[in-house]
Amino acid sequence: MSEELLPVNSLEEGQEAVVRLLSGGEGLTGRLASMGIIPGSRIKLLRKSRGQIIVLASDTRVALGKGQAEKILVKREQYSETEPQRAMRRLLVAFAGQPNVGKTTVFNLLTGLSQHVGNWPGKTVERKEGIHRTGDTEIKLVDLPGTYSLSSYSEEERVTREFLIHEHPDVTVLFVNASALERSLYLLTELLLLRSPVILAVNMLDVAENQGVRIDIEALEASLGIPVIPTVATKNKGIRELLGEILKISSNKAFYRPKIPRVTEDHIDIFHKISVLMKEHVPLPYTVDWVVTKLMEGDSEVTEIFGGLVPVSVWNEIQGLLVAHEDALRSVVGGRYDWIEDATRAAVSRFKRGQVLMTDRIDHVLTRPLTGIPVLLGILAIVFVMTFFVGYPLQGLLESLVSSIGSGVDRSLVAEPQWMRGLLVNGIIGGAGSVLTFVPILAIFFLIMSFLENVGYMARAAFVMDRFMHIIGLHGKSFLPMCLGFGCNVASVMGARIVESRKARLLTIFLTPLVPCTGRLAVLTFVTAAVFAGHGLIMSWVLVSLNILMLGVAGMIIGRFVLKEEQVPFIMELPLYHAPDFRTILIVVWQRTIAFVKKAGTVILVFSIFLWIISNVPSGGIENSILGRLGMFLEPIGKPLGLDWRMVVALLSSVIAKENSVATLGILYHVGDQGLMNVLSNSIPHASAVSFLVVLMLFIPCAPTIIVMKQEMADKKWFIISFLFMLVLSYTMGMAAYGFARAIGI
Repeated sequence: MSEELLPVNSLEEGQEAVVRLLSGGEGLTGRLASMGIIPGSRIKLLRKSRGQIIVLASDTRVALGKGQAEKILVKREQYSETEPQRAMRRLLVAFAGQPNVGKTTVFNLLTGLSQHVGNWPGKTVERKEGIHRTGDTEIKLVDLPGTYSLSSYSEEERVTREFLIHEHPDVTVLFVNASALERSLYLLTELLLLRSPVILAVNMLDVAENQGVRIDIEALEASLGIPVIPTVATKNKGIRELLGEILKISSNKAFYRPKIPRVTEDHIDIFHKISVLMKEHVPLPYTVDWVVTKLMEGDSEVTEIFGGLVPVSVWNEIQGLLVAHEDALRSVVGGRYDWIEDATRAAVSRFKRGQVLMTDRIDHVLTRPLTGIPVLLGILAIVFVMTFFVGYPLQGLLESLVSSIGSGVDRSLVAEPQWMRGLLVNGIIGGAGSVLTFVPILAIFFLIMSFLENVGYMARAAFVMDRFMHIIGLHGKSFLPMCLGFGCNVASVMGARIVESRKARLLTIFLTPLVPCTGRLAVLTFVTAAVFAGHGLIMSWVLVSLNILMLGVAGMIIGRFVLKEEQVPFIMELPLYHAPDFRTILIVVWQRTIAFVKKAGTVILVFSIFLWIISNVPSGGIENSILGRLGMFLEPIGKPLGLDWRMVVALLSSVIAKENSVATLGILYHVGDQGLMNVLSNSIPHASAVSFLVVLMLFIPCAPTIIVMKQEMADKKWFIISFLFMLVLSYTMGMAAYGFARAIGI
């Protein structure tokens, strides 16, 4: 077998090799890792042309330029005819655990995938998949949503339960919080009733030690009868040992002998009776113990499934036993906590009992409405102050740079056709380039929100807002996905899955598009700064407050009279405060900012080019173009709002992406080398600017959000109603804002 390391583009088409070295620095290494190309991974060359190649890595086709390909060094394995190639062993491993226990951090470390880790419950609402290769073993890792149990009260629990039952992973790794071990082990009592072997990863040992908690790993392992691995994910401790245990237990499951929790002694007889009755009627992938336990818990989904599988006579007998023992749920829960107490009695020691933790002291302030609400408002104010006094000057510098580039390009192409100069200067640079100036504003917002998520504040914000959320027919948990909406409405709509009640989830999705996303906030900041100059901060604050007020009014009306239902109790974990992990925070800011730049470089760029074309075809001025004629046709709609046809077209373009509205204005107002901010300050009356921004903030969301809303609502009627509601609301409030602004002389 050859030991020579070769660039991957030296392979022939169809050849396979193992990646041994990436020599392109951290930036390239990170990009390649996100595609599944890491040292130890197998790679196959599919196509090669003049140094550029297409490779297959982790079941993904990846195109590489010559420069990048030469930095991927591989070892080509050559086998003799008599030496059979050893087959790659493949494992399916699930990562499960409650929110905020570090499983996603370990997932990132092992897969190289760029997965954001939020420090509040419900952040991960879909399972994430990645590949880790070690030796001749390929491990498919699945990061399941954070959940407290396998009872399907919420969408996270449903996703996790369905995967563990129906996909039957080779190994399930349960991550638990070392500082709250007893509470974290409740999920283990359910996992042990399924068929997959379980490894317990006791994470956050450093946090536990700071609280005076000591865990005897060997004693805990003996009590549970399963492998227990101590880890500190943030410091990459215990990860190698965890991998070794995964490989060990998957190779020899005969030594896996867990100690299974049972119901309390006073109900053990009913458990056995129902088990006997169900034994012949429980098909794979279910287990008898798990099904019987869920029936005793009164699990509605399990009851519905097996009510149709079990013969009527047998089912009636089972129901009779359950009715005669109405406290069966209590016995199941009691049995689990008795088992947990027995398992942890000798393994857990506390040396600082009664100590007032830092978390308690901070929560004394942040969770009281009298002080918590002002703090929350103050944080929002800081976001806007930082945006204007730090982000706006930086944006001005980028604006100047974009203008300079536009001027330079225009001068350098003086001999080229006018259409080429116009496309580059007005279409690409004036359109997409103007959008790129948002980067400082967005980066500041991402930084502050990521910091709050990371230290554990966002759950407190949900708690302190619970009382106010009840006014609109929701509770504090709905505040979390709405907070996500300040970043992206798509993530916000998907985050509504943490809301247990269907009607409350529907109302949350209904209202979420009224939360101003970063795209809207960036446009708001840009336009107010350009049109209102020194009063831009005040105007932005007023318009955002109006937006939130409209959200509240809409929620009160719909929640009380249309989607009214009994309130679901607000139950939510408040994670411990901890020092910020600035590495994680900066990674999140970088990823989100790059995602925006990519959008500006793809969707918005393509749209800007398309917009420039239809604004210049046929020739004879923009008013005679396709876009101009369309805008003038629609201009009567904008007149009651004080909007000219250019602003109407900008609003329509915002449906693709909110940032498109700025790109559209840049093209339609012929920015050229003047800079859009200078043009807008002289082109848009103040009252019209107010109306434009009010409509933009309340208008239908971007296309990706609309698509996700339709999927998540799963109700065509309510999707159409929400769509029409936003159109009517934005138009009505736009007219009112225009009239009010003119009346007071803005």
